[in-house]
Amino acid sequence: MNRGLMAKSKLRWGILGVAKINDRLLPSFKKAVNCELLAIASRSLDKAQAAAKAAGIPTAHGSYEALLDDPNIDAVYNPLPNTLHDEWTRKAAERGKHVLCEKPLTPTAREARSLVDFCRNQKVCLMDGFMWPHHPRTAKLRQLLDSGAIGQVQRATGAFTFPMQPLDPNNIRLRAEVAGGSLLDVGCYPIYGIRWAFGAEPVRVFATARYRFGVDIEMNGLLWFADGRMAAFDCGFTLPLRGQLEITGTEGVIWTPDMWVPGRRAISLLHRNHQPDEEIVFDGEDQIQHMIEDFGRAVLQGEPVRPDPEEAVKTLLVLDALAQSAREGKPIEVAANV
Repeated sequence: MNRGLMAKSKLRWGILGVAKINDRLLPSFKKAVNCELLAIASRSLDKAQAAAKAAGIPTAHGSYEALLDDPNIDAVYNPLPNTLHDEWTRKAAERGKHVLCEKPLTPTAREARSLVDFCRNQKVCLMDGFMWPHHPRTAKLRQLLDSGAIGQVQRATGAFTFPMQPLDPNNIRLRAEVAGGSLLDVGCYPIYGIRWAFGAEPVRVFATARYRFGVDIEMNGLLWFADGRMAAFDCGFTLPLRGQLEITGTEGVIWTPDMWVPGRRAISLLHRNHQPDEEIVFDGEDQIQHMIEDFGRAVLQGEPVRPDPEEAVKTLLVLDALAQSAREGKPIEVAANV
């Protein structure tokens, strides 16, 4: 780890691209106490300048390379299309920049494995940009599960859907050439959440999907674990907004209606046999701010990146198997590694 960086109190950030998701992150960058957002880049200088002016970012670069070569930048946020995550994360790592990369880390587990190893060899921090693991509610739920509050976890059911109207083939989420589709866009959330809830890896999956424009627009699936326990999920662009995770144990249930993108008041419901239901409530927490600050601590203080980027590889192993199952119409064994 760079000792010069560890002596600093704030990590100096740049953003690769002017993607729409930046609108969600920019307010949180401003609130993060160990962060300075100093630059944004686009392949068009005019677009970069407009985005910089709108967000109050000091520097605009007319190419991604220019931002990566900026000596005033320590870390970059990579919100580029899925198929560009690997290329530009590698280019950042080659220049010694730490990377927070929008999920999914890469379109496949094999690519993710190679990228995680590359960044480790370059001695830069890499974080997969899932936000929900950084919410304080998630830590509380982990504590409840680990303490046996609902007994041994037996089932989990997760979902992430929203209505995309219309289903426009020009929408980046629906373009096969940039690894679009609902599984990679939103299905990755319940799959990660199910793995997190069980604390184990599924060994076999089965999925069905509906396709348009060469990508899945909705998917339903089952996951089996080595000891016979099961989980289920669905994802897609065709149903109302749903983002829940239900975890069922031998002695109770934890239900979270907004697991992936909680509102200002984040609530989970704990139901235990023969006891009154309990609400778990966190008010006013910004999980994106927490993610940015957690990444900053990893870089500035030499702390481990949490969640470890190995989690991205493990989730993508399951996503690879689900995609194959939906295409082939049969159960698929999940690879143990790549």
